[in-house]
Amino acid sequence: MRTLDILVVDDDDADAFMISEALESSETHTTVNRVSDGREALDYLLRAEPYQDAHRPDLILLDLNMPRMDGRETLAAIKGDDRLKAIPVVILTTSGAPPDIVASYQHRANAYVTKPFELDDFEATVRTIDRFYREVAVLPPAD
Repeated sequence: MRTLDILVVDDDDADAFMISEALESSETHTTVNRVSDGREALDYLLRAEPYQDAHRPDLILLDLNMPRMDGRETLAAIKGDDRLKAIPVVILTTSGAPPDIVASYQHRANAYVTKPFELDDFEATVRTIDRFYREVAVLPPAD
């Protein structure tokens, strides 16, 4: 079974913790790294200070509502950069607003998932995303 390297971009400590717990407590081979906003995500992805040794993630789980640089701007920057645009980005957010969904797909999100409110449902959703990208999807080669 292959290892999946996931970058979580979420300013909510509780949500980021639940995502990490769901992935690390399952029987998967998943590495989880986390940054708190879009600017940090771009620094991580472009290996800027202090992320010079960061590995390119296989998948990005991106929240929309964050300070400094929100998920909408971050998605546009990732998908607009030839070095980054092949990395799958799953929007994982509390917003179910149609304009957010449409805008995310227009900016080439690979999927849009609304965060469930119940803990068990939240963990099951995260594990399903992980399982799909680890076992079903064919991902671009790592750099």
